[in-house]
Amino acid sequence: MKQGIIKRPMFIMLIITIGIIFMFLISLNSGAIRISPPDVLKTLAGMGTEKQELVLFDFRMPRMVIAILIGAGLAVSGAILQGVSRNGLADPGILGINAGAGLAVVIFIYFSQGSAMSSYDLPQQFTIFAMPFSAFAGAALAAFLIYVIAWKNGVTPIRLILVGIGVGAGFGAALLIFQLKMNPRDFMSAAIWLAGSIWGTNWKFVLSVLPWIMILIPYAMLKARYLDVLALGDRLAVGLGTKVERERRILLAVAVGLAGACVSVGGGIGFLGLVAPHLARRLVGSKHGVLIPASALMGALILLMADFIGRSLLAPSEIPVGLVVSALGAPYFIYLLMKTR
Repeated sequence: MKQGIIKRPMFIMLIITIGIIFMFLISLNSGAIRISPPDVLKTLAGMGTEKQELVLFDFRMPRMVIAILIGAGLAVSGAILQGVSRNGLADPGILGINAGAGLAVVIFIYFSQGSAMSSYDLPQQFTIFAMPFSAFAGAALAAFLIYVIAWKNGVTPIRLILVGIGVGAGFGAALLIFQLKMNPRDFMSAAIWLAGSIWGTNWKFVLSVLPWIMILIPYAMLKARYLDVLALGDRLAVGLGTKVERERRILLAVAVGLAGACVSVGGGIGFLGLVAPHLARRLVGSKHGVLIPASALMGALILLMADFIGRSLLAPSEIPVGLVVSALGAPYFIYLLMKTR
């Protein structure tokens, strides 16, 4: 019986991984310039034409890798927030953390005159790698405000959601003010980016976010047992010898770091951190040791699928991936909200 319990999550995660690989190959094949599956495989093996190598390695593959990294990061961030707050509705977008990160990045872009999005000189390299740090600062400020305002002899799940929505709205208003001060070109770039767009990414963006994902997700997996203990309630967790507030702050910092890094390169992709952990929980259970990696895989698969839909639905025009995810995730959020007492 125990072997079956262990094998089932591993089998499900293997199936999700196969789905990610399949969507990755399909996404490499689709686009304005069609490349047949055999030619995709030939190009990956180093036997393609210069044009095929340019399209795959310089344009499409960075975009697919970014989608996988952002999907995994936002999903794990959502799983941590749901575990820390014991609130199934928690999500970095709903709680306003994404809005704080977005505001910090827009301010950064405003003072750097859009160099992170529009130019390819030496300052761009600096700004691309500095953007995750600025996004982390904004996300941390949002999380701090939410935690302080929501605290009233403890933090209740509904109060956390309501305060998060209010803080997010405040950051959204400030964000709009800075957008209006931008020149028209940077305004349009920021508007598209804030809608959740991974268009136009390159390997520099991948390298800027990769360390955050590769360090924080494994660290979250190491801390998974504390999420299981926190789910039992603060009193029982203290009785088991857990330093509740210390672990909660560490886990919250990990969630904020993941969300900030993802927002810095992918914009405001909402509801992904809500939907992916819920779907993973239905498939592998609520034990965080398997829930976190399953959520990461599920988030990567969802974002790859959403990007494929966004590029294919109105081709040759593109729908920002954030709008596709929101269209799928908003009804699910309403469903969960109606179920919550």
